[in-house]
Amino acid sequence: MFLKIHRSPETGSIVAVCDRELINTTIIDGDMEVHITNFFYGDCQTGEEEVREALLHADNANIIGERAVALAIKMGLLSHAGCIMIGTIPHAQIFRL
Repeated sequence: MFLKIHRSPETGSIVAVCDRELINTTIIDGDMEVHITNFFYGDCQTGEEEVREALLHADNANIIGERAVALAIKMGLLSHAGCIMIGTIPHAQIFRL
């Protein structure tokens, strides 16, 4: 998986996670286009344990891909009902208030 942590004084941390095969691709679903770039999701692959740790401490998260979303579900951070499908790719966002 690819992981990048964005930090902002206003919004806290935003953890971006995607499956490795999705990096630098575009998903098209009807009129919607989602660009999955290394600018947002990072340019270094990381292991599941590092992703798990980042998600546990995230203020917000943007997660895309079967393995990335499945990990967040397994951790109890979200449910299947909290995900959307963009074409055949699951996507979820987590916001902690």
